[in-house]
Amino acid sequence: MYFCRRGLFAALVALLPAGAAQAGLRLCNQSFDVLNVAIAAPAGEDVVTRGWWRVAPNQCATLQRETLTSRYYYVFAADVFGNEVLAGAIPLCVAPRRFEIEGQRDCLLRGYLDARFAEVDTGDQPNWTVFVTPRPN
Repeated sequence: MYFCRRGLFAALVALLPAGAAQAGLRLCNQSFDVLNVAIAAPAGEDVVTRGWWRVAPNQCATLQRETLTSRYYYVFAADVFGNEVLAGAIPLCVAPRRFEIEGQRDCLLRGYLDARFAEVDTGDQPNWTVFVTPRPN
């Protein structure tokens, strides 16, 4: 999957605590595009990236089912054409197909791709939902 900087639709992200009945981290796609989503979660002294979840418009996906134990998580989303829809400033490793990558150094040298993840501040809540919405024209 190739990630380019321009996209048909840019996204704004609204970050709100999820309902009390749900544990973990969810992403709800309120854009008009199918999204491919990756997550990065703390793992000891390092970070583990996982992907891909395919999230249709007006659908939600659970990215992590367990109760959140860290304040910060990282999310990246691109449309099916590879255009970044939710990106940030944190460079982490991804792969073209389903992946779980431990360690985030030297992504390209290790045969992975580099993507810029958005930081999600959960405020130390046990569950959280990220909403991806289209940017108004």
